[in-house]
Amino acid sequence: MNHLPLTRRTALKAGSVALGVALTKMATPAFAFPGEGDEEELVPFLNMPRTAPNRLDWETLDEWITPQDQVFSVQHYGEPEFDPNSWKLEITGLVEQAKTLTLGDLKAMPKHDQLMTLECSGNGASKGFMNAVYNSKWTGTLLAPILKSCQLKPGAKEVVFFGVDRKQETLREGTDREITVDVPFGRSMSLDDAMNQNAMLAYERNGEPLEKRNGAPLRLIVPGLYGIANIKWLQRIEVRDRRYMGRFMGRDYVTVRGQRQGDEIVFLETSVNRMNLKSIIARVTRGETENNGNDIPVKAYGAAWDDGTGVAKVEVKVDDGEWLPAKLHTEPRSKFSWVFFSIDLGKMKAGKHTIVSRAIDLNGRIQPSADDDEISLKKTYWEAYQQWPREIELA
Repeated sequence: MNHLPLTRRTALKAGSVALGVALTKMATPAFAFPGEGDEEELVPFLNMPRTAPNRLDWETLDEWITPQDQVFSVQHYGEPEFDPNSWKLEITGLVEQAKTLTLGDLKAMPKHDQLMTLECSGNGASKGFMNAVYNSKWTGTLLAPILKSCQLKPGAKEVVFFGVDRKQETLREGTDREITVDVPFGRSMSLDDAMNQNAMLAYERNGEPLEKRNGAPLRLIVPGLYGIANIKWLQRIEVRDRRYMGRFMGRDYVTVRGQRQGDEIVFLETSVNRMNLKSIIARVTRGETENNGNDIPVKAYGAAWDDGTGVAKVEVKVDDGEWLPAKLHTEPRSKFSWVFFSIDLGKMKAGKHTIVSRAIDLNGRIQPSADDDEISLKKTYWEAYQQWPREIELA
């Protein structure tokens, strides 16, 4: 695959207005999205901050598999310091045969590749944080056969995954029952999910060893789950007979959402888990002005993704117009990866416009707008999967 010129990507990240104006004169590449022509010019989004390093730059998106320099990484306990040469994975708890595995042991097991879009559950919560998503090919070995080989004991219900990263946490702060404990970063899933969701222990991304900031030497990868559940620097797997409720399942990464029950709104809390249906306009392009400036050919390009249910279609709306069907690209495609889409919006007038997309999955679920109850009655930061209008100005 070809790549955008380095000067274009570098310039876009520089963030100045002058550069933004200059970039509208530059043609975008035909290979970025099928049907995109060399003669098309980028139309910058209005009132949007430029993309920071190690984040996806939507306006320069030109690859279905995301390059490493646009891959996000979030660490709640910081990036741990440890000797990777002495690292080992421990599997313990309700098993007949506990195991301690080296990276060499894992690499000797049957290899598994998984194409998958990974998203932070806070992605899209604000204009400054809507680029924490990327698409990858992960390589490692499946978790289920390893758990089976440990011979699970009766009563096993939950599997907990712990990273190397640790921190002191204070509970009941400010009360006479305040306690401070040193805990590892952890998340869990049911035994059924651990055995049946294609969970894998990954040591490579896109054919290269994981970088430390992305979880090296080993990371849990579970297709269809938000990034928080894909534990980095995985060190211990513990099989339990009861629910694990660490900070990042029971107190943080919890969505508080209102539900209408008659005339009352009742607020419920749920732990962040499966990715939601989502789409976004990645960029807008234009052609040469026609008819004395009254007609400007405009196209839009974007991406849509979900938890693996399947994106059936994407629709796009301009200003207060009707929803129009976009074209879903047939290649490349993979169940748990995003799908690119494009739409020819015809000729538009000069001036400011709003363009927004919505995805619809195979079950008929429609990506909600910010005014729909499931978004407007949500009180927390996480699961920001609402439609995101893009503002442009055609000169």
